Amino acid sequence: MKQNTDILIIGGGIIGVSAAYYLAKAGLDVTLLEKGEICSGSSYGNAGFIPPTHSGPIPAAGVLTQGIKWMLDPKSPFYIKPRFDIELIRWLWRFQSYCNKEAEERTIPLFYDMQTRSLALFEEIIAQENISCDYVQAGGLTLYKSERTFARAQAEIETMAKFGIDVKLLDGNSVRKLEPMINNDVAGGILNDEDAHLNPALFVEALSKQAEKYGAHILKHTEVLGLDNVEGRISNVHTTRESYHPKEVVLAAGAWSTSLVKMLNLSFPMQSAKGYSLTMENPAQLPTLPLFLGESQVAVTPIGKSLRFAGTLELAGFDLSINQRRINAILEAAQRYLDGVSSENEPKLWSGLRPVPPDGLPYIGRSERVKNLIVATGHGMLGVSMGPITGKVVAQIIGEEKLDFDVLPFAVERFSR
Repeated sequence: MKQNTDILIIGGGIIGVSAAYYLAKAGLDVTLLEKGEICSGSSYGNAGFIPPTHSGPIPAAGVLTQGIKWMLDPKSPFYIKPRFDIELIRWLWRFQSYCNKEAEERTIPLFYDMQTRSLALFEEIIAQENISCDYVQAGGLTLYKSERTFARAQAEIETMAKFGIDVKLLDGNSVRKLEPMINNDVAGGILNDEDAHLNPALFVEALSKQAEKYGAHILKHTEVLGLDNVEGRISNVHTTRESYHPKEVVLAAGAWSTSLVKMLNLSFPMQSAKGYSLTMENPAQLPTLPLFLGESQVAVTPIGKSLRFAGTLELAGFDLSINQRRINAILEAAQRYLDGVSSENEPKLWSGLRPVPPDGLPYIGRSERVKNLIVATGHGMLGVSMGPITGKVVAQIIGEEKLDFDVLPFAVERFSR
């Protein structure tokens, strides 16, 4: 049986749920499809950071040089699983062209603006909808183990200052006064007062319930099997339940978006970057601030009474298996920076796929080739922190309202022009 709906959203992570919330709140007829549980993908077990002060793109200046050293080490922060994959080769070729200062400085103000706007929306939504999700805005602290990398942090501060990002450089003694857990051989760090953190799963699950309260239809365990493209419009969406005849389709399926757009004879380059986390319940000690371990690229987040360690970027295709060596590498990194990293309870392990375009910029906006398709994916490791603002802008696009930010840099077909 075919169902009619004004707006059909594909994807039940933070971006799809945020779009459903804003659209339903505006009184529109919205149906959201999720092939698993709500917030069962990358929105579930990530670090839970909302970090405007971390607004650099993945293909930043110096990343390629460091990445070459890392990419064949299975325990490194950035790892490419050896395999022949023509799409990966093409992605890497594009990726390397954005690993420069000019491209990085074009991206930083875009990401900073989006994350700052999202931070305000998190606070607004949490207050208005009375959502309990361990949200705290206490800032954050980036730590540097070696004197050499700590010295380079001064250049990072100067770059951030160009874009109005206010942070402070602290020596080793100063960071240990803030966080006694920090080991004595940590050289120093960068402190900010702007960043926030939360339990992403609790937030997304609560927001989906609020979207339902406003009239959205949230359908779990409903997988999209086919999309019919008739004269440049999606006419039908076929699922494991039934078929839908939507006026507008929002694609917010994260790493799985690339396979879905192929059904429409569209393509946009994107790789799924696997990340891991381990969460300790009732650890022996909790830091008061979220920490980012600079050389190891590991995030340490106090979430309620638990402590989450998250990190690594692994290009391994659509492989969600847990690589124990990479989990061990995250924990070993934490122990190099922090004292007392332990718990009597076995940590909960998680892996998820983050969608990464080669230029590091998400795809946001209406497709030029499929007129009733709005794409909102490709946010890399900043999906949670950009989720609410992306969902709001999707609602503004559909409602033909003035947009909170210019989506031109995020054009869906920018690589196929």
